[in-house]
Amino acid sequence: MVNYDIDKIRADFPVLQQQVHGHPLVYLDNAATTQKPQTVIDTLVAYYSQDNANVHRGVHALSERATANYEAARAKVQQFIHAKDPSEIVFVRGASEAINLVANSYGQAHIRAGDEIIITHMEHHSNIVPWQLLCERTGANLKIAPINDAAEVDLDAYTQLFSANTKLVACAHISNALGTINPIKTMIQIAHDHNVPVLIDGAQAAPHTHIDVQALDCDFYALSAHKMYGPTGIGALYAKAELLDAMPPYQGGGEMITQVTFAKTTYNKIPFKFEAGTPNIAGAIGFGAAIDYLNRIGLTNIAAHEHELLNYATNAVNRIPGLKIIGTAKDKIGVLSFTLEEAHPHDIGTVLDRQGIAIRAGHHCAMPVMERFNVPATARASFGLYNTFAEIDKLVAALEDVRSLFA
Repeated sequence: MVNYDIDKIRADFPVLQQQVHGHPLVYLDNAATTQKPQTVIDTLVAYYSQDNANVHRGVHALSERATANYEAARAKVQQFIHAKDPSEIVFVRGASEAINLVANSYGQAHIRAGDEIIITHMEHHSNIVPWQLLCERTGANLKIAPINDAAEVDLDAYTQLFSANTKLVACAHISNALGTINPIKTMIQIAHDHNVPVLIDGAQAAPHTHIDVQALDCDFYALSAHKMYGPTGIGALYAKAELLDAMPPYQGGGEMITQVTFAKTTYNKIPFKFEAGTPNIAGAIGFGAAIDYLNRIGLTNIAAHEHELLNYATNAVNRIPGLKIIGTAKDKIGVLSFTLEEAHPHDIGTVLDRQGIAIRAGHHCAMPVMERFNVPATARASFGLYNTFAEIDKLVAALEDVRSLFA
């Protein structure tokens, strides 16, 4: 890899310089949230210490600077995912709110009793529950595309789910619990062949792979900044402009209006129609800084580094007796979800924490996945741009300690 200086990259993240329980921190919980580089932290501090003001409403210098930086961040998101125009980017609290926005606006306007929504068996709860709620309100039906034992979507079964009643598809670009990279371009084309729009949950994809929403031709795409080395509480919904224009507002309040009388309210143009109230201004600007950071390192370089980590870790843990990897798709990102015969995943996580190793243990907000593989939970190590082969060696040694402790 060109110019991939892992020591320099790690020095950008102050949280990685600490010790936990007397051990150097090994942070392998990146699928839950990523750590923040100093440049993102500095950007947040600069906003609050120099530019703190509301956006779009003021004519004074602070408001003008805040507005310029806020809208510059929107343009950075647009360029990062190759959307056609910044107006197609709506700032939200994260991918979960983006999906809820679509369910409550587009879904409420277009889904009726007897209609069908297709999702897959590997979805995060954020891409299950909003559709269940919509189905409960409207009388629509949720249909589930199955996955095979390698945790890959069965494309033949997916295709057969479509009918004249299918009105929407919602699926993950990449599974948070399994690491599977779904063939979303093919899945989108199949849906569009039936004139069905598609929402992609891209929370796990954005920090790991190039996204081109125009090439994919998806109708909606959801992002979370905190998965992308940015702040928590901020994300973005991409939607084709013609869809956003036609969708009713999701929430009411300031900024999303043009004129208000007691008789009638007229709404602002997109994307402001969907950004009621004072937004997370600092978060959005920090989101832009995180995108700048990813662009400086290069997603191609990041993906190559993480792929090497995944291969190294997979080969290493496969030598541990009693360890079983859940999710062995041919195409996947740096996520190792596994069980160990001797110990419950929560016990694994606790023992590893005492050695300074942070992993995730549980159902990963993907209970149907756990049910599909007949396990109550898994331990999950997920890799980011700052992780090292030495950290994987520490993970493997700690897992051997777990086996010894619980044998």
